[in-house]
Amino acid sequence: DCAMGERAITPMGHVRMMAAAQPFLSGAISKTVNMPESATVEEVAEIYFEAWKMGIKALAIYRDNCKVGQPLSDAKAKKTEAPVSDAGSLSHPVRKRLPKTRSSRTTSFSVGGAEGYLTAGAYDDGALGEVFLKLGKQGSTLAGVMDAFSVAISIALQYGVPLEAFVSKFVNMRFEPAGMTDDKDIRMAQSMMDYIFRRLALDYLPLETREALGIFTAEERAASVAGYDAPAVSPAAIEAVVETLAASIPVAPVAEAPVSLPVVAPATAHSSSELLEQITGKTNDAPLCMTCGIKMRPAGSCYVCEGCGSTSGCS
Repeated sequence: DCAMGERAITPMGHVRMMAAAQPFLSGAISKTVNMPESATVEEVAEIYFEAWKMGIKALAIYRDNCKVGQPLSDAKAKKTEAPVSDAGSLSHPVRKRLPKTRSSRTTSFSVGGAEGYLTAGAYDDGALGEVFLKLGKQGSTLAGVMDAFSVAISIALQYGVPLEAFVSKFVNMRFEPAGMTDDKDIRMAQSMMDYIFRRLALDYLPLETREALGIFTAEERAASVAGYDAPAVSPAAIEAVVETLAASIPVAPVAEAPVSLPVVAPATAHSSSELLEQITGKTNDAPLCMTCGIKMRPAGSCYVCEGCGSTSGCS
């Protein structure tokens, strides 16, 4: 029961309640008699008169809306929360594991003379889901680092990180070994990471995404320039115009050219490995530096690193 609301107590009910408790109290009762806004002066006078007759020592009344502002409730309103969908209720990412049996693609590659294997596993819809890299000898530091890197990339892919995010970060990363590759689509690579993620982009990203990254296959590059290679007129017409111009232009005598000594051309490389050695000045079988990872160059019977100055054991 309350003063205002669906189960409101009448003004005279307040007075009778106070009259029942007044004989047991020595002082006045701090109780307000609430009256509706429609209460008249005569009704207010009747409340005071009946309270006097019942022996109430003091009385206070309050008529609704008799002041400019009045408190209606001191309790905080309960917030009604909209139902949240199941998709939005997840507070953490969900890992989408690959099926027990899945299709995979293994690619053997060589970058700057360093060989490796790339195995990529895909979901049933063809999206990339895992990557395995095999570089160096089993038990070496390089092999262990690449194994850990493969696990990190695979878990990130299964948690929803898009492949194009990895491609945009790792493509054009520069470090040794670098140079020519044996892939017809990627002839030169600036590092192992550069080649690996270019190969993954060619295998698993659509052409629209690869265009934004500047990654194309050999066939796509050839098709893009095919229109520029075709001449506007036929070769026979071009030859006829050239002969006509040559016959109409007088030919001046040519002075004898001074005699120059023949220049011996350097020996040309006969293989990609020899060409790479000729460009970089390093032997194809030179090891990687154990300190910084850059390919070392021969120095006498040992090898020296041009990056940090470390040697292969000789000083």
